[in-house]
Parts: sequence; C-alpha cells; structure tokens
Amino acid sequence: MAAVDWFGSTAVADPPAPSRRRPRPVAAPAPRRRARSGRRVTGWILWISVFAALLAGIVALNVAVLRANIAVNKLNARETQLQEQNAALASQVSAASASLRIEAAARKLGLVPAPASDTSYLDLGRRR
Repeated sequence: MAAVDWFGSTAVADPPAPSRRRPRPVAAPAPRRRARSGRRVTGWILWISVFAALLAGIVALNVAVLRANIAVNKLNARETQLQEQNAALASQVSAASASLRIEAAARKLGLVPAPASDTSYLDLGRRR
C-alpha cells in the first residue's frame, strides 16, 4: 500500500522493508565477583558488637538503679521503725515524769507533801 501525501501532489513510495539479519549470538554473562565481602561482614560484626555493648550497659545501669531503690526502701523502713520507737520512748518518759505518778511513788515511800502554811521562800539577793 502506498502512502499518500495529502499536502503534496506526488505519491510517496513505500519505506524499504527491514533486512532480515541473523541475530548475533549473545555471550554468556561473566560471573559477578564479590568484591570485598570480608570487609562488609567485618563492619556488620563491629556494629552488632557495639549495639550489644550498649544494651549490656543499659541493663547494668538498670540493675544498679534497682539496687539503689531497694537500699532506699530498706532505709525508709528503718527510719519509720526508729521513729515509732522514739515515739514509744517519749511516751514512756512522759508517763514516768508525770506528777501524779511521782506523787504516788513518794507516798509509797512514806513521803507526804508539805502543807502550804509551812512553805516559805528565801531571798538570796544579789551578791556584789
């Protein structure tokens, strides 16, 4: 079939048919060589080792904080125990120094309070 030139007056010839060439044999691809795979593996081992060391450091830090918290809790419990003990001792001192108890102990020993009429005061004055 001939191509038609719509804007020209002459007909255009058919394009030449493609020549049938024999395809070139394709050479087998050369095997790819792994370049520096040892260096790549060494880098990964290095990064994994660094990461493992960081994780071990974090675990050690957490263990140290946990031990410190346990020690603080023991100290708080001991402080509470000592405060309760001090309160009990203060109560015993207060009870022992109560005037009614002292008066009762004195009566058991045969002591009696002095009558108010026999009470007198001494004026020591100031020495110069």
